Amino acid sequence: MNTTSQSDIRAVLIQTEATPLLLPNATISEVLSYAEPDPVDDAPDWLLGTIRWRGWRLPLVAFAPLIGQGAEQGGLAHKVIVLKTLGGQATMPYFALLTKGFPRLVTVSRDRLAAVDDAGDAAPGVRAHVRFNDEPAVIPDIDGIEQALREAMAA
Repeated sequence: MNTTSQSDIRAVLIQTEATPLLLPNATISEVLSYAEPDPVDDAPDWLLGTIRWRGWRLPLVAFAPLIGQGAEQGGLAHKVIVLKTLGGQATMPYFALLTKGFPRLVTVSRDRLAAVDDAGDAAPGVRAHVRFNDEPAVIPDIDGIEQALREAMAA
């Protein structure tokens, strides 16, 4: 019996050093094995460098330091997820995000997702704190991350 409702959303649960991230499946272009990124001069600690992907040089973001939750470096157990940006600018249509392991495909329904009151939490890169299947997760602010990347890459 298929219990999927028309209002259900296919999403991915991505583990980072800081917290699991919940993203719509459509924002992910590809999952790659981790490779050491090329450094970016004077980059903030959350911008690990750039990677090459399909002719693009993508900035690689570490989510934990972006939201002030400590350091994060890639290694053998890490993957890189290529995400589509939402700004529609041709100069940066994608960026990469460091993850721990493979993302997990999930179905998000109204009864499995609840907003967490996070008044006063204005961490850059965070759209909302939620509980998914009674576990904490973050819905990242892709627009905010994209803007922070533009500012960091321009500096």
